[in-house]
Amino acid sequence: MSCVVNLEVKNLKKYYGDVHAVDGVSIDVNKGETISIIGPSGAGKSAFLRSIIQLENPDSGYIYVDNEIIFGIDEKTKKQEHIEHTEFTRRKSKIGMIFQRFNLFPHKTALENVSEAPMVVNNINKKEAIEEAKHLLNRVGLNDKYNSYPNEISGGQQQRVAIARALAMKPEILLCDEPTSSLDPELVGEVLAVLKELSEESMTMIVVSHEMSFAREVSDRVAFMDMGKIIDIGKSNDFFTKTNNDRVREFLKKIL
Repeated sequence: MSCVVNLEVKNLKKYYGDVHAVDGVSIDVNKGETISIIGPSGAGKSAFLRSIIQLENPDSGYIYVDNEIIFGIDEKTKKQEHIEHTEFTRRKSKIGMIFQRFNLFPHKTALENVSEAPMVVNNINKKEAIEEAKHLLNRVGLNDKYNSYPNEISGGQQQRVAIARALAMKPEILLCDEPTSSLDPELVGEVLAVLKELSEESMTMIVVSHEMSFAREVSDRVAFMDMGKIIDIGKSNDFFTKTNNDRVREFLKKIL
């Protein structure tokens, strides 16, 4: 495992009125590392991921990708780091995200869903974008679904299209927000298998998940989040049996 930090988050905070959804979270994610974030519903896990990629606007804190800042607001002075728009876009493009719900364009085929963003955002020519989209759909086991629309394929297949779509933008870091929570139980395995393969290929990933077997077997580290804070983090092979945190032990006792 490389010790080069790919993603660094410092004292990140996101409030919704009086609710401290993300309350001073700090974490370093090494290049090629997979970290699973577990915890109860409402703990702030999704808000944390959405704040990293700035689908939510954090109130304060700092986010760095490859030692380059993509967000920074000092908590006391409220002074914000200024990043020129083109440079910000370049830096943020290193992060991709997979959502709970697949967010595919319903009127576009799988091939079109995957090839659209590289053409529009990265100005990739259509032929190249389509060839890369085919390669990625093959990679996630959908070589026979190029021309299928979202309503013609299963939820698991839709999520695999969404993974291919995220990879089409060539991210260095992949954020996965409960990627199996909208799936029927029998479809969960096919999505987790793709994520496991990406982890084995050293994609840097943060995965918010209720799938404890994935967290235990695939992750390098597991973090427990509650009430907007990461209250425990450790190596996956020790986390489930050796944690000294009473809140974590209570949670694990209920679900394992």
